[in-house]
Parts: sequence; C-alpha cells; structure tokens
Amino acid sequence: MPAVYVSRLSSNNPPPFAPRGPMLKLDSCPMPDPRTHRGPHPEDAALFDRATWPSLQAAVGDYSWLLSRGYAEPSAIKIVGDRYALDKRQRMAVVRSSCTDAAREVRQSKQLSPDRIAGKPLWIDGFNVLTTLEVALSGGVVLAGRDACYRDIAGMHGTYRKVEETRPAILHAGECIARLRPAETAWFLDSPVGNSGRLKLQLLDIAAERGWNWSVNVVPNPDAVLIEAEAVVATADSIILDRCQRWFNLARIVIDALPNVAYCVPIGDQSAER
Repeated sequence: MPAVYVSRLSSNNPPPFAPRGPMLKLDSCPMPDPRTHRGPHPEDAALFDRATWPSLQAAVGDYSWLLSRGYAEPSAIKIVGDRYALDKRQRMAVVRSSCTDAAREVRQSKQLSPDRIAGKPLWIDGFNVLTTLEVALSGGVVLAGRDACYRDIAGMHGTYRKVEETRPAILHAGECIARLRPAETAWFLDSPVGNSGRLKLQLLDIAAERGWNWSVNVVPNPDAVLIEAEAVVATADSIILDRCQRWFNLARIVIDALPNVAYCVPIGDQSAER
C-alpha cells in the first residue's frame, strides 16, 4: 500500500512548555519532563521544509561521497555542512541519513522483504524501532536514509520517556508483525536506559491482551546480541546493519502502511517522496 505523506508541521505549532521565573539548580529541584509527545522540534518546520530538501539531498550525496573515499566523519560533515550552510540539526540529519557506497550495497544484500519473514525468528531492536514509530505518529520528522531506512532525530539522552504515541506505536508494530507470521518475536531493550523495565511490562501486557507470543529481553548491550543473532533483525541502527546476518526494515514497513501520518523527508532516498 503506497504511503501518502502530509506535513503536520507548521509555523502555528505551539512551542514546548518553557518554565518562567528564576532559574533553579537542577540537583536541588529535579523537574519532571512535561512533554507527552515525541513530535517535531520547534525549528523543524523551517529546517525541513520542502524548500530545503534539494540542499539536504545534495549534502547527503556529498557527505556519503567523502565517506566512501576515506574522509573522517567530523571533517566530512564540516566540509559539507559549511558548503550548504546547514544548521546543527540539519547536519545531524545528514549524518544519520548517509552511508558509504560499500555499506549501502552490503545492507541491501542482507535485507529481507516482508514475504520472506514467515517462519523465521524475528528479533527487534526495541528502542530503535519504537522511537521512530512514536516520532512518526507524533508528526515529527522521519528521515528516509540512503540505505532506505527510516530514522528519527529525537534522541533519548539515557532515559526512555513514555509518550501518548507509545501504545499506538506498539500496536501498529504488533499488527504488522502478526501479518508477517514470524516463527518467534523477541524484543531487546537496553538495560542502561532508564524505564526499560517499564517498557518491557507494557510490551508484555499488550502482547497478552492481543494474543501475541512475544518475549522481551532487557540486556546490557542489545547491539552485541543482535549482531551475532541468526534471527532476522529489525533495526535501522547502522552498526548493527553493517554486521548482522540479515535484517528487516520494520519501522519503514509500518510507517508506509500509515498514510497521512508521518512527515517523511526523503533526504537520502528520493523514492520515499510523496
């Protein structure tokens, strides 16, 4: 089912809550995070407007060209970012959406299509997949990378924060997985990330509610587990993609089945433009 992307970003979006009054020391008065969505950054409407796409796409091409020829990432992004006068957040998007020619070929050779998942074990990079789905459902920026993966630029900063889109994201992922009919479904979460235990319980509760046979594993380093797995790995993490045996583009498959939801920027994959 082809996806139709409609931007939900606009200059009318209200900025996130900004506390007023005298500044307090963080260590003396910890503040709860008031945000309930993983949506767009206040500046994303301008930074990723359609008018910026040609420059961002050219920047991904140039940055990937430099990486393919051995340039170090910091110097390469400085060269490209300065050339196209990119903002810090745009530079981050370019880095997340780029890869060398060799890496793209390797990733493509190991990617499985949806019709090849049935009967195979599916292991999921939990935070990687769910965060991107939450961003998409929140109307945040989703980047279509050069390797055809969808990625976000939200970031967690060491602690996972449940948002209003968490349950819908799990449900959409679960419905997609059920249609794929894998032999088993195992989620992997990072134990050093705060609230990973709570997310595990939510995943298991929803699985029980829907009759999905899931396991959820909280481990110190999911990357190491998924890299060595014989199962099909669902992730968009570049390190895992380059070293795992085979992988599945779960986040993109889910998002592409949800028209009029995500603000997809075809920064590295122009076939994602709608």
